[in-house]
Formats: sequence, structure tokens, C-alpha cells
Amino acid sequence: MPALRYRSRSYKRTFKRTPGGKTVLQYKKKKPSKHICAECKKPLHGVPRGRPYEIRKLAKSKKRPNRAYGGYLCTECARKVFKQEARS
Repeated sequence: MPALRYRSRSYKRTFKRTPGGKTVLQYKKKKPSKHICAECKKPLHGVPRGRPYEIRKLAKSKKRPNRAYGGYLCTECARKVFKQEARS
């Protein structure tokens, strides 16, 4: 019987083969959902999916796009905002 914390479906279960030839069940936390644009709700490109402890290890340039509204708006929505700002 697995430990109580592993019995929920918040853990992904994978079968791994050990060097000794046994197959064991390993538990891993699932990946979070993709980040989405605040305006049009489309998934964002260039923003990694990972648990906070994995994201913390990345360089700043790998965490989000290096532009205005990067990691918050998609390119199309950001472009609309830039046009509105230029026109006003």
C-alpha cells in the first residue's frame, strides 16, 4: 500500500524499471497548466510550465519573454496595446 499522500490523483504515477530488473511505481507531482494571456485567454509562448521549485532554478531570461507585457499578454494583444498607446 502506498503512503497516504500518494493515494490522491494529484500525483502522476509512472512505472520505472530498476537496474535490478524490478518494475517499481514512482510518484511525481503533475505539471501546472499553461500560462494564458490575460486578455484573449490563449496559451502564452516562451513561458515555461513547471513547478515553482523548477522555475526558481531558471535564469531570468528563461522565465518569461523580455518585452513589455511579457508573460502577461500574448504578442497580438500586446501589439494592440502598443497601437492604442501610440494613438492616444
